[in-house]
Amino acid sequence: MRGRTFIPSFLVILCQLLFISLPPRLNLTHAASGRGQWVLLQESIGLVSMHMQLLNNDHVIIYDRTDFGRSNLLLADGKCRNDTSEKAVKYDCTAHSAEYDVLANTFRPLMVQSDLWCSSGAVSSDGRLIQTGGWSDGERVVRVFRSCHGCDWEEIPLGLKVRRWYATDHILPDGRVIIIGGRRQFNYEFYPKSAPSDKVFSLPFLVQTNVLKAENNLYPFVHLNVDGHLFIFANNRAILLDYVKNAVVRTYPEIPGGDPRNYPSTGSSVLLPLKSSSEAEVFICGGAPNGSYQQAQVGKFVMALNTCGRIKITDESPMWCVETMPLARVMGDMILLPNGNILIVNGAKAGTAGWEFGRDPVLHPVLYRCDDTFGSRFEILNPSTIPRVYHSTAILLRDGRVLVGGSNPHTYYNFTNVLYPTELSLEAFSPPYLDSQSSGFRPVILSTTSQAKLNYGQGLTVRFRVKTALSKGEEGVFVTMVAPSFTTHSFAMNQRLLLLSQGDAVMVSPLVYEIQVTTPASGFLAPSGYYMLFVVNQDVPSEGIWVHIQ
Repeated sequence: MRGRTFIPSFLVILCQLLFISLPPRLNLTHAASGRGQWVLLQESIGLVSMHMQLLNNDHVIIYDRTDFGRSNLLLADGKCRNDTSEKAVKYDCTAHSAEYDVLANTFRPLMVQSDLWCSSGAVSSDGRLIQTGGWSDGERVVRVFRSCHGCDWEEIPLGLKVRRWYATDHILPDGRVIIIGGRRQFNYEFYPKSAPSDKVFSLPFLVQTNVLKAENNLYPFVHLNVDGHLFIFANNRAILLDYVKNAVVRTYPEIPGGDPRNYPSTGSSVLLPLKSSSEAEVFICGGAPNGSYQQAQVGKFVMALNTCGRIKITDESPMWCVETMPLARVMGDMILLPNGNILIVNGAKAGTAGWEFGRDPVLHPVLYRCDDTFGSRFEILNPSTIPRVYHSTAILLRDGRVLVGGSNPHTYYNFTNVLYPTELSLEAFSPPYLDSQSSGFRPVILSTTSQAKLNYGQGLTVRFRVKTALSKGEEGVFVTMVAPSFTTHSFAMNQRLLLLSQGDAVMVSPLVYEIQVTTPASGFLAPSGYYMLFVVNQDVPSEGIWVHIQ
């Protein structure tokens, strides 16, 4: 049975050489210590958090699927879903979507008519959640959710040209959403349509990366590059797509080892923090070795991958740098934290995604410090007590915590006599920067105001307060902007963090400082929309504020 992938030693040495010359991270003399804390928020919200999206009113839209039967959350006001095409329950008075209020720690049921199982989504520039596709009667549906009191899902039955199941969405600089791939769909399209005749564009790369009876290229990892093109990773390799001309402008080398990283071999991917307008780097971790899906079908659960690949996609001759995680992981989620580090959470040590195909849950999250010395970037953090395997999710909240939910490896809800019961709970993980010993360094933003409207390339003064005075000439303060992600199946779509250009923090009154920053220069760097803005001091982020850039 295959285990860890062998990585040639010369690649490791080269990775070390590549990173030894990087400038050191900002002064971390008083960096946060500790191993994080878990808190159970809701023992049950009545449904599985298979998909999650944070909106700019600090509400999280959560949904599952409609085709398995009744959930444990009743719809309000006597509403019921009547679907004659449904095979499980045609008349269903339970909810398959919910709105979670982060600040109040409460939730309410939402009404969705068509099946949004294994779908995708993105947030439009005006803050609406645009959700696309699903299964059966939901495969061509576009659903829209607006942030307002009492709002519910609006459904557009034929909003897509073709069926989309396990596709990936990304918001574009022009405000449209691109929908890429999906089961037996080797193409992409856009929403909204400029005309009914808007076509579907062929993408042969998805044919080339499709494996018979395993696929391994679903939910492709898609990241907007700083040049406006799209980096698309599927199976074990990647391209750079000019979606305007429908042309592949670059082909990247295969990830070392050649093992698949996409569904159902399900690793995870992030675009590393953007620090300039000319460089971008992608990081991919975990997954399952070749053949794991076929092995799981006959009851053999192969050890997950413990490797990560890191590639600077803007280099003239890009190459992968391979690193080793302290824990092997498949079906893990990677979340960008406000200080530029990455949290790796959820998943299993063996098997793959799919019904009953994962084994040995990974309860310990891992922190990855992007700018630390090669070989010392990973840290194992305090574990949860709740297994989160297939159909689990995680997203960043504005207060710096990570919301974690979901897990259901069964066709139906199953709470007894199974290895990993269906999980309807929500919990929050507080990374080490929220430990009590870091409180003296945590900034409090005094200005700008929440929901501020910003322009590209705009100078901005951010005022903040700290409990512990900054040292003279302090270099440990910086400002970040984070786009909230749509997370499902171990990929946080549209996740993006920008380090804003800055000067020194200047004291304006006792323990109150100001720092001058400049917003991103264009939509290539930051597509128009809502972002969370943070001040970070000695690696400890403030609570964020919502800003809107356009």
